[in-house]
Amino acid sequence: MGVQAKNPFENDDIREDADGQPLDEAYDGGLEGPILTEIDHVAIAVTDLDAAIDDYRETFGATVDHRETVESDGVEEALLKVAESYIQLLAPTNDDSPVAKYLAKKGPGLHHIGYRVADCAAALEAVKAQGHRVIDEKPRPGSRGTTVAFIHPKSLHGVLIELVQE
Repeated sequence: MGVQAKNPFENDDIREDADGQPLDEAYDGGLEGPILTEIDHVAIAVTDLDAAIDDYRETFGATVDHRETVESDGVEEALLKVAESYIQLLAPTNDDSPVAKYLAKKGPGLHHIGYRVADCAAALEAVKAQGHRVIDEKPRPGSRGTTVAFIHPKSLHGVLIELVQE
């Protein structure tokens, strides 16, 4: 009998990316386990919060789980529960807020993604240690009693990322 060719789809070895790096192992910044634990929320910038809430209620049957004004960020938010995550609708409360500037430049739409982390300070330090640009040098209070920090969108493929510790 001849030598049987190996099926390329059957591979007991660790899968590698184009640079030969293992796909199964993520850099954890020195932390035990992965830094990101879940998607906390997807934030959508809107000009009219009540109208956006109505649209989500009428279209998807979504209801508001939490609503809060975050004075320090110049936004009012509504969180709509989706499984263990949220859709966060954000409307500016003043013309100088980052969300107001975003809306003026880009219009309504996807603003950022929030990822849950076990320890916001440790996650932020791990991100900075990798040379990524951050917006918050230190974690700060977020809505609903969370601790948050933002990573600059130019650092991670054009997406504004929020680290969220519950």
